Amino acid sequence: MIERALRYANKKILPENYMFSPEWIVLGVNNTCNLHCKMCDVGTMSLETNFAKNLVGTTPLNMPIELFERIADQTQQYFPKAKLGFAFTEPLAYPHIVKAIAYATERNLYTAVTTNALLLPNKAEALVNAGLKEIFVSLDGLQDTHNMIRGNEKSFQKALDGIRKLFDFENHPKVSIVSAITEWNAENLNAFADYFKDLPLHEIGFMHTQFGEPSIAVMHNKLWGNIYPATESNLDEINLNNMNLPSLLEQVKAVKASRYPFRVYFSPELNDLDSMEIYYHKSEVILGKRCEAVYTSIMIKSDGSAIPAHGRCYNLKVGNIYNDTLKDLWNSPVFGKFRKDLRDAGGFLPACSRCCSAF
Repeated sequence: MIERALRYANKKILPENYMFSPEWIVLGVNNTCNLHCKMCDVGTMSLETNFAKNLVGTTPLNMPIELFERIADQTQQYFPKAKLGFAFTEPLAYPHIVKAIAYATERNLYTAVTTNALLLPNKAEALVNAGLKEIFVSLDGLQDTHNMIRGNEKSFQKALDGIRKLFDFENHPKVSIVSAITEWNAENLNAFADYFKDLPLHEIGFMHTQFGEPSIAVMHNKLWGNIYPATESNLDEINLNNMNLPSLLEQVKAVKASRYPFRVYFSPELNDLDSMEIYYHKSEVILGKRCEAVYTSIMIKSDGSAIPAHGRCYNLKVGNIYNDTLKDLWNSPVFGKFRKDLRDAGGFLPACSRCCSAF
């Protein structure tokens, strides 16, 4: 309780000098993906957005293993309780993924991978043996729906095969499923969750579509564009007007009324039509209290450059681990000013409104 109160006071009074450690070191270990997801700027080749630039805007294509080892060593030195999160683009396509996880395990670091799982069947055993602690598999519907959204006719089958192979091992990592709610799957959430009842999952998370509308980017840039420029994001093939919100609400209620042997949650919690209408059609309305991700996470890209929070944040370089220590990056002047500007703006900037960390 005392530490929680101190953290809160630090965020409110002196956010530019944050005294506490990160919870996550997010790693963009490569700049390529093997699927073409309809709700992702990388998948739709909308490469001028902040989101796409954060994911695929650096060179080299793959993070050198020596750079990963530097990050892991400094995590052990400065933030030994922080978790290493391999996320964004496709970590399992990273040629050094097994070696990197094993290296982290040898240093008693917690590792997690977020993946589309297309390559999981061939890597499951090696990941278990390397000591992977947690895996988040992105699935956006049952077979036909998921494969259509992801642009690969075998992606669901491969993912399910990989998940089952993980469970063949007693020391398997925690396995969770993360599902992005879109116009293509919003009416089938209950059937999706029911499908996995017999698997020993850790949890299923349903994530409402995360996006940035052009009008919000324009409004944001009038205020903050000279420091934290915003772009539209993740709307190239999505039409928010196609979301059947009454049907979506019924699906949310059905899922919540069902019993599962694992946790099922929604982010954000939208439990009535009014809140859904605001979320999907009034994105100028801020729903959360403050961005917590800038106090829990930092992302390092394949070239060693670091940005606040994760890939959905602004393309704001706070430093480079080739030149600065991880500890210095976490409290760099640029990062500190960003935290202070967020505090002074009320917790969020306008373009933060439909980010995954806005709730």
